[in-house]
Amino acid sequence: MPASDLQRFKADFFKALAHPIRIRLLELLRVRERSVQELQAALGLDQSTVSQQLAVLRAKHVVGARKEGTTVRYAVRDPLVGSLLDLARRIFNNQLTGTRTMLRELQREARRPGRR
Repeated sequence: MPASDLQRFKADFFKALAHPIRIRLLELLRVRERSVQELQAALGLDQSTVSQQLAVLRAKHVVGARKEGTTVRYAVRDPLVGSLLDLARRIFNNQLTGTRTMLRELQREARRPGRR
């Protein structure tokens, strides 16, 4: 069954988020708007890398830009993106907690007498 325009729209949104640098950019921009230079300094990346990743986020309308003199300042367009990041962090925590629990169980199993 072919994907509808709505499913493609949703998938494209999540693809825009599907990069470690873009996630980090959003984490920084959810706090306050910043220039490319500020983002560069915070991430320790070169200007072209930061600009490329911001372009992806802008193309999907996740971040917006405004000119302030000669500087372009970027911000998250919808504050709910911050809520999405928070919710994702909770999901990741749940997954990692389950992994940690299984690891402890595996370690206990390895210490039991009669194991092979």
